[in-house]
Amino acid sequence: MTADPLTPGARALCDALSAGFPRPGAGAAALRAAARAHLGALPPGATDTEAGGVPVRVYAGAAGLVVVFAHGGGWVLCDLDTHDRLCRALASRTGATVVSVGYRRAPEHRFPAAEDDVYTALGWAAARYPGRPLVLAGDSSGGNLAAAAALRARGPGGPEVAGQLLFYPVLDHRLAGASAETYAEGFFHTTAHMRWYWEQYVGPGGDPAPASPGLAPDVAGLPPALFVLADCDPLRDEGLAYARRLSAAGVPAQVRVHTGMFHGFLGGAGVLPEADEALDGAADWLGRLTDRGAGRPGG
Repeated sequence: MTADPLTPGARALCDALSAGFPRPGAGAAALRAAARAHLGALPPGATDTEAGGVPVRVYAGAAGLVVVFAHGGGWVLCDLDTHDRLCRALASRTGATVVSVGYRRAPEHRFPAAEDDVYTALGWAAARYPGRPLVLAGDSSGGNLAAAAALRARGPGGPEVAGQLLFYPVLDHRLAGASAETYAEGFFHTTAHMRWYWEQYVGPGGDPAPASPGLAPDVAGLPPALFVLADCDPLRDEGLAYARRLSAAGVPAQVRVHTGMFHGFLGGAGVLPEADEALDGAADWLGRLTDRGAGRPGG
């Protein structure tokens, strides 16, 4: 019998999350209900508002840093509430102001609606918090949106971005890495689900290449990036590939692969020591990133 590559704690959480989670064919409504099934009461302390017409939840912090965060869920599932705990964890560990973006979701709103909304929220944050370092962050499909917004912001007139914090991001629709086959099933997030999410995002016959930041023709001049990856994740290899591309283009890119973890393991903060370790490491990286950027306007 082959040894389970997940740690015992990760396996227990992975199986608990996977239990009863519908197959892609169940449709968006059933998947959304499953994604929200484990939500408890939300603690107070955040403010819901709008950023240029886009719903956002703002977690105000005393530090200068501002993190614009895009939640995961395959562009179809999840919302401000499902990622409330993760945003609070980032805010509490960094003292940053976290702006969580309630972007439009597929299939009701196809690409580039979600990407447009995150970029709109980034511009709003730049105007609302002038002179403060801005970091784009996101998990899974939210990591895709954060990376895409960083590419857009690089253009003329775009807001200055100090860094990209990418938690197991979706970057390449081809799913061509070995990890997409090795961890296709049995590790909560499946390769079949990911293919279905891409179909919902770009629509029937849509071209997913423009929605794949990992395939951007030019990645020079992007802000520094931290990749927080799970070893047992279908998306691991596309994260590694994009990090290599950034490094080759002269962009500082750090990679932290968490052994024995699965896609979505950060949701186990407070239960999985590895999740808390990953968040602590991300907070430390953010602190050092903005310390280095002190004195630069906006970043």
